[in-house]
Amino acid sequence: MASSRSEGSRKAKAGDAVASRQKQLEAFTQGPDNLLTTNQGVVLPDNHNSLKAGLRGPSLLQDFILREKLTHFDHERIPERVVYARGAAAHGYFELTRPLVEYTKADFLQEVGGRTPVFVRFSNFIGSHGSADTVRDVRGFSVKFYTREGNYDLVGSNMPVFFVQDAMKLPDLVHAMKPEPHHGMPQASSAHDTFWDFMSLMPESSHMLMWLMSDRALPRSYRMMEGFGVHTFRLVNARGVSHFVKFHWRPKLGKHALAWDEAQKVAGKDPDFHRRDLWEAIERNDFPEWELGLQIVDEDRAQKLGIDLLDPTKLLPEELVPITPCGRLVLNRNPENYFAECEQVAFHPGNVVPGIDFSNDPLLQGRLFSYTDAQLARLGGPNHHELPINRGVCPVHNFQRDGRHRTGIARGRVAYEPNTLANGSEFRVDGGEQGFQTFEEPTESPKIRRRSPSFDDHFGQATLFWNSQSTWEKEHIIAAFQYELSKVEMPAIRQRMVDNLAHVDARLARKVAEPLGIGPPDARAAAGQAGFREPRGKPALESAPSLSMEPAGNTIQTRKVAIVMAAGVELGAFKVVQQALLDAGAATRVVAAHLGFVTSSSGQQVPVDCTFQNMSSVMFDAVLVPGGAAAAQALAKDGDAVHFVLEAYKHCKPLCIIGESVAILRAVGVAQEDAPPPAGVIIGTNEPTARLQMAQDFIAAIARHRHWGRALVEQVPA
Repeated sequence: MASSRSEGSRKAKAGDAVASRQKQLEAFTQGPDNLLTTNQGVVLPDNHNSLKAGLRGPSLLQDFILREKLTHFDHERIPERVVYARGAAAHGYFELTRPLVEYTKADFLQEVGGRTPVFVRFSNFIGSHGSADTVRDVRGFSVKFYTREGNYDLVGSNMPVFFVQDAMKLPDLVHAMKPEPHHGMPQASSAHDTFWDFMSLMPESSHMLMWLMSDRALPRSYRMMEGFGVHTFRLVNARGVSHFVKFHWRPKLGKHALAWDEAQKVAGKDPDFHRRDLWEAIERNDFPEWELGLQIVDEDRAQKLGIDLLDPTKLLPEELVPITPCGRLVLNRNPENYFAECEQVAFHPGNVVPGIDFSNDPLLQGRLFSYTDAQLARLGGPNHHELPINRGVCPVHNFQRDGRHRTGIARGRVAYEPNTLANGSEFRVDGGEQGFQTFEEPTESPKIRRRSPSFDDHFGQATLFWNSQSTWEKEHIIAAFQYELSKVEMPAIRQRMVDNLAHVDARLARKVAEPLGIGPPDARAAAGQAGFREPRGKPALESAPSLSMEPAGNTIQTRKVAIVMAAGVELGAFKVVQQALLDAGAATRVVAAHLGFVTSSSGQQVPVDCTFQNMSSVMFDAVLVPGGAAAAQALAKDGDAVHFVLEAYKHCKPLCIIGESVAILRAVGVAQEDAPPPAGVIIGTNEPTARLQMAQDFIAAIARHRHWGRALVEQVPA
């Protein structure tokens, strides 16, 4: 009996120990609700700022809290990229058009006419690899230069600023923006509670939110999208003199956007819309092209601009520092294999060459660690630089050996330096001008986990962006905020967000709040939030025209024009207009109710390229409807044809309606017989003397890209 009781007591104690351990594990995995800790249980003193050498100094490697947070974040998803997973890419070259000898010793920026091979990848920031191209999102714009001094990666995006100021908050941002973890929705969308909960508590994101809610987040094509280096970098010349620099890519075809309704429909009709557009343009030799421009500022002037260039939530308006063009980027070859090139390419902001160096931007400093760490997880080890797409064109020699996926075969018996067995002394660089020389910048003390007060104004540039937009751009921003916040289930989050917007612009906040079922914006409520800072001083600029997408451009090269036809079409005027479009660089496709041919009024057979069922108007930039009484009557009775034309009208695209076909518009009140046609609508005739002028008017309308100012467009049934 005693033995039995002893055994029972032992089991009871063991059970208590298990229960106690279980409680410890639960405490470890859940933790106290009011404290944040590291994975080792150390309470975090600050979850917003990395450790820096002085308020504006570089981030320190000893910041184990930042490294742990970024390491966990970088390794969360295998093998897909954590961010920028959905992408497309192409090969090409960069050609220097202005020497930069006075600013940098980088070899590829010295000689005019010199060409450097490049590989460029465009991508969506938040969606997974299988998401659609045209969602509202930030787009990556990364360029790998294969220079004679090593690979240089300019890892940027289509917006010049970012959501957060410090890399410590990057994992939180992405976690908030990704699908909510309890049910994995929504995919590739910021329109949900966790994202806006985080944004409403981070006033520093205000400027970036204005860009994300603008049409910049809905590019018509990668070929019609600006690119930015985002961070401030350094250019260092042969004398060791440093200048701050910001990088800009300007598209040759101009800046163009999709309409929001159109973007959603394109996602369903062709989720590969941007990828297909890039591929097809290169295949038909319409090579995409951008101009590289630099904003170069010496440090003394930088301190007087009233904008801290180390703050990645701020831009440098070109009205203050003009952009200096220095080269052109041309993409002229598609990848041979999507996975081997587009997926295995590894970009890294730390891949620099002599003459290009880093600033102390705290977001950039964190990325210099994070990208290495992420590539190790994604590409399976330390030898991803040996993959063909990542391999440079210059010689590589060091004593790094082995590791996963090693493809190079190192010869010899030594794997160390210095040595005498392989004459390793010849590889040593003892001072002088050889090799990469880090710019000798004095650093501050003490070590500190705080931000510079010069980062404090979170609303000034958001207001600058708002003030710089055209009327229609402001309407689109308001509509975007309304749509996104209407998807938020918690009224308190909606309220907090519009309270923040009241510090950007009172009218903006009031208009956004109107349909959301919440109270009017209250700027004083926002002022009580953690992280809020009052605007400091008067802004350097009230508005900056360069921040608007208007005017859009003056060319119709590569524009796609749908030609809507039915039997009985009159071809005289149509042929004149079509030829003028082709001569101007546009592409045309005939759309009809069925494939095969359409018989014209003169009995000619016109080949049909696609139908109303398999090709929506959202896939085109403009619509041409030729005349002919029989054709017009047939189209007016075809609901799909009417929808095709009216949908293009609703999306503010240029239309050319010839002769009797105007009945399609008049049937729904879009065009009145005694009134001038709406903006961007060309009403033509079959008269031979008027055909050429009609063609020129249509080309001019297409060059405007959109005619956003059309009155009462929301009343059009499409």
